[in-house]
Amino acid sequence: MGETRGGWDDLRRIWLGPLFLVAPAAALALGVAFGIDWYLNRPPELHDLGPVALLFNYDLETLQNALGNLAQTVSAVMGLVITVVAIVVQLAATRYTPRVTELFFRERTNILVLGFFIVACLLAIWVSLSVGNGFLPRVSVVASLAAVTISLLLVVPYFAYVFDFLEPEKVVSRIQEHAVAATRAGLGAEEAQARVLGAVEQLADIAVAAVASQDKIISARAVDAMRTLLVDYLSTKARLPAAWFEPGAALCRNPDFLSMNHEALSDIARGRLWLEWKVLRQYQTAYNESLDKNPDMNYLIAINTRYVGEAALAKADQRVVGLVVKFMNTYLRATLNRRQVRTAYNILNQYRQLAESMIVSGAADLVTEIAGYLRYYGQTAHGMDLGFVTETISYDLATLCEVAHELDSPAHEALLAALLELDKEAESEAQEATLRGVRKAQARLATYYLQRGDEATARRIRHDMEQERPERLASIRDELLAVKSKDFWEVIDRGANFDYMDDARKALLRTFFGWFPDIDAAAAPRRTRRLDAAAVGAGAPTAPTGGEPARPAEAAPAGKAP
Repeated sequence: MGETRGGWDDLRRIWLGPLFLVAPAAALALGVAFGIDWYLNRPPELHDLGPVALLFNYDLETLQNALGNLAQTVSAVMGLVITVVAIVVQLAATRYTPRVTELFFRERTNILVLGFFIVACLLAIWVSLSVGNGFLPRVSVVASLAAVTISLLLVVPYFAYVFDFLEPEKVVSRIQEHAVAATRAGLGAEEAQARVLGAVEQLADIAVAAVASQDKIISARAVDAMRTLLVDYLSTKARLPAAWFEPGAALCRNPDFLSMNHEALSDIARGRLWLEWKVLRQYQTAYNESLDKNPDMNYLIAINTRYVGEAALAKADQRVVGLVVKFMNTYLRATLNRRQVRTAYNILNQYRQLAESMIVSGAADLVTEIAGYLRYYGQTAHGMDLGFVTETISYDLATLCEVAHELDSPAHEALLAALLELDKEAESEAQEATLRGVRKAQARLATYYLQRGDEATARRIRHDMEQERPERLASIRDELLAVKSKDFWEVIDRGANFDYMDDARKALLRTFFGWFPDIDAAAAPRRTRRLDAAAVGAGAPTAPTGGEPARPAEAAPAGKAP
């Protein structure tokens, strides 16, 4: 229904609107001018003819000259239209992708309109040559006049159609629709594969070109279109014939598959994954292109990749989900190599949400694998002194532990083990701060287990932390207790403050740290130093210049952000 309404709105806006504006205006101008002439300037011998009859009262000699000029007029109009269209299409092809030209001339409307201009031109030429020697082909003359009139009236709406056709969103939508149609049209497998491959590469070309030119809107539309194509495909994939999943000639010649060894290509064929691989491979290309130029595009690609994974989960297509996980890992590796901390923070947010969906769907084996991947990338970031990435992974693992524990997922053990193995001995001051963040995430998780009545698991975390220095544990506890706001004080994508806990969990935090025997003794000197500093600040003398007394320094707000 939406597509029908959109088609009718386009027809009315692009074609009918200009026609109903121009055609009546031309008819009115002709009617008024010719009506005045008919009334005032008719020769006596034509008084019996009405205005319509007089309009079609042709004279052979005059008509011959008029038809020749008519043929020249329609030829000039056709040349103007073709010139303008060629320039505009070429500019669009240069901006988006060279394949816009192919898409344009495959559109039936363009063929019909340009064909009509040619027919009108040929009709006017041949009719002008047929008049003479006492022969007056009235029907041909009227048909020629009508064709030329319609051609002139079509110029404005056709230009409107061309500019509308070349709008970025419309180009992307048409490419996407053609790809979806190719999977459903009942074509031969190889022909359908070639069409879909071409459409995916067109969208990828648009996305990469738009990223290079900093055109965020166009690149976002192209990336979203590839996701829509793949999600729609997953809903119909089970009904496609077996031949569709076998690599055809076009597929084997494609660069993304040609570079693969035979065994890897065979694995994709057996997994029925060639289209998913192709789309995600284009995502990877756009992702790498955007890393240093457009981090928002990286985030959007990660979001769309997660959507594809969730669509595959809904269809219980574990192979596609596994492929999505592989590309999520690839994004994360590329991000770490470029040392893009904020991008990694956003990518991990989508990775965690995908893992949560897997836990809910019962894909415990894949979640267990993800736990190992997150531990690996957390330790890798730790070794690269990208401490905030390691902290982010620790909090995400803790969140996944909570979800898995609540749903009694078999993946819970692997997630908890990954979190407890994430921290290592610090080798620098920056790494020391990183491990404090990991310990905070572990301590927060322990309060969750206590809240759920699972003291044994909470004590596992306590056992993992028992080698920590008491003063360090005390400072971690006090920093967590000091966090008052649930929302972070800056605008961030996640919105939440990593270290926040409600009052009930803070009480359980005190219980958890109460299991460490020397922590209160270690914390006492720290509290004494803070009280002494406050007393000195409160009793400071007035400044010699007459200003206000010095105030104790305010504590920085607690929490984490990239």
